[in-house]
Parts: sequence; structure tokens; C-alpha cells
Amino acid sequence: MKLKTALFASALALTGVSAFAQAKAPEPDYTLSGNMTLASDYRFRGISQTNKKPALQGGFDFAHKSGFYLGNWNSNISSQFYNGANLEMDFYGGYKGSAGDLGYDLGAIYYYYPGSGQIAGTGKIDNTELYAGVSYGPFSAKYYHAVSKFFSAPNTKNSFYIDLAYAQDLGDGWGVNAHVGYQKVKNTPGGAGKITDYKLGVTKDLSGYVVGASYVATNRKNTFFDPTSGKDVGKGTLVVSVAKSF
Repeated sequence: MKLKTALFASALALTGVSAFAQAKAPEPDYTLSGNMTLASDYRFRGISQTNKKPALQGGFDFAHKSGFYLGNWNSNISSQFYNGANLEMDFYGGYKGSAGDLGYDLGAIYYYYPGSGQIAGTGKIDNTELYAGVSYGPFSAKYYHAVSKFFSAPNTKNSFYIDLAYAQDLGDGWGVNAHVGYQKVKNTPGGAGKITDYKLGVTKDLSGYVVGASYVATNRKNTFFDPTSGKDVGKGTLVVSVAKSF
């Protein structure tokens, strides 16, 4: 009995040392992560970018423990909508931090469309925006400001977008999210550049695969049409997706 007690005490001691060592493990200087998503439609600020067809999307992120980060995200797009380009590549970087319970995020993003301008009579498309965001619990807000022509449209520099969002973990892998955004594109006729978009969704984590369903809509029904199909790409729709991080 004494021997068994001693062995048991030794085991507990070793377990304690191991747990202590794990708790004191140093924070890594940086992390690298990736993501992949298959969605029934790619909606950017409420407008379909894929002619209301499926999209395969993915990217990579580098995050330093200081708060600085860099990333890249990509998606297929409608080539006619983007002057012959069939791929969107986003490059971004910034700094994230917190002050008490308030989080903040400052950075820049560049939208690149390789191959745009191939269609006769069209030009290349790109866009550069600066952004600033804050978050508190499940609530967040972010402001984007175009420092170039907005997706190369003439006289649209200083266009902006406001993103208000809510995301809540309900437990057991379930989550809900909501969003409202407002896009103001400078010097556009007839109010077409004043776009409000909405989103209401639910997610479920299934062993690391996050399945989502969201209703996405804008106030610009019968305003934006894909040049290939003539589809109303601002009309509300249900978007389903499955995503995986690694």
C-alpha cells in the first residue's frame, strides 16, 4: 500500500509539473493560418460578384504577437463583370490591439483583378482602401475609405463604406450573425452609388467545418445587372457555404 501511495504521489507530481510547464509555454512570435470556403454565391457589399453562381475562396494570414498582421484572400468572379478578369486577389495588412474591453483594427487593403482590361474598350480594375475598426463583445464597426478611384471608376476617389456587424456564439457549435452596411460611391448619377446592404445568418461548426446560411439583400433591386446573363445581382438571396480553417 505504501509503495502504491508513493507511486500515485509521484504520478501526481509529474502531472503537476507537466501542467505547469504547459501553462508557462512561451507565446509564439507569430502564427500562420489558412482558410477555404465553398459558397453558393460571392456577395461583396450585397452585390453578387459571380453572376449568382458558386464561388471557391481561400487565403492565408500571418499574425505577429505584437499585433501586426498580413494576409491574402482570393475568389473566382464573373469575368464580364470585371472586364475579362476571372479572379479577385485581396492583399491586406494592419495592426490589431485592445484597450480594456475595446478592440481596434487599423489597416489597408488592395483589391487586384489580374487580367482585367482584356475585353476591347475596357480598362484595368483595382481598388485601394484604408480601414479603421472597433469591436466590443459581439458588436463591431469598421470604416473603409477609398484612396484610389473606387474600382477604377472615374472621379470616385474618397468613396467610403461603413460596416456594422454582430456575431454571437450560442454554444454547442451554433452561432448567429447580422450585418448592415452603407456604401457611398462619389459622383454617381441617380443615387446608384448609395447602397445599403443587409445580412442575417446562422452557422454550425461540424467537426471543424463551419456550415453557414445567410440571407443577403440590398436596397438596390433592379439597379445592378451582370452583363453576361442580365441577372439582377443586387436582389436578395440565400447564400449557403461551408468553410474550413487550417
